[in-house]
Amino acid sequence: MLTFRIRRFLASFFVIATLSSAYAASIAETAEPGKTPAPIRFLLSFDDGPSAVRPDNPTEKVLATLLNNPLQRDIKAIFFTQTRAVNGGGTEFGRELLKREAEAGHLLAFHTATRRHANHRFLSEDELKASLELGIADLSSISGAAPKLVRPPFWNYDARTLALYQHYGLQMLLTDLSANDGVIYGINFSLTKRRNMLKLLAALRVRWRENALPAVDGATPVVVTFHDINAYTANHLEEYLEILLEVAQELEMPTAAKPFYDDREELERAALARTVRDAGSKPTLPGIWNWLWR
Repeated sequence: MLTFRIRRFLASFFVIATLSSAYAASIAETAEPGKTPAPIRFLLSFDDGPSAVRPDNPTEKVLATLLNNPLQRDIKAIFFTQTRAVNGGGTEFGRELLKREAEAGHLLAFHTATRRHANHRFLSEDELKASLELGIADLSSISGAAPKLVRPPFWNYDARTLALYQHYGLQMLLTDLSANDGVIYGINFSLTKRRNMLKLLAALRVRWRENALPAVDGATPVVVTFHDINAYTANHLEEYLEILLEVAQELEMPTAAKPFYDDREELERAALARTVRDAGSKPTLPGIWNWLWR
């Protein structure tokens, strides 16, 4: 487990890297070399929630912004949830928020079902199995269907954990762009929101132009990760959405007519096309995590 000192180090020296996820689900359309790539569509995801903070709850603010904003109404997102967290999904208010997410048409996915944000690689096989079974049961009871997607805490996985995910019917989704908002210490703000997204999308643009990314329903899904427990993110989500559209235009990456997903089934199809299915593929992880785990 990371010590406080190591976490402080990571928070101070978090570096930006891009994901080169190489595997597409069978539902993805086959791209032809030399063909104009499909327009991009931003697939929004949120980790670690829900937050049980009251009042001024960040998860509630995220939901409100997704529903009502000047860019696109009623955006749907994937929430990678901690269903048993002592300060979130394990509380009565947290469970209420999970129900609200599902009822609003968002996609509930698995992150952890431990009391804290436990690293799956540091759990024994029995502990990880128990967590997966609890989380799947929790989310199934809320949404009426078993989750299909998982994102490992700290982006940390190996062949053992990936095999267990798949055994339980879960596919692992990582990310292309990260808001770099997962570690919160002291004053919570970001002066590099636009620069970060521009750098990450510029790196992804190379693969997009080469038709190396899957297209689904006529668009190329670009996975973006935020944390809905982060108050700064919740308060500035509309600005983040504006930045995504601005950097796409600057990089001459046309977006779909609806640049964000607004249908749960389309959202799920797009996400499944971007999952990592082979532990040997070694996709690049966000920021310093790639260096830390590899």
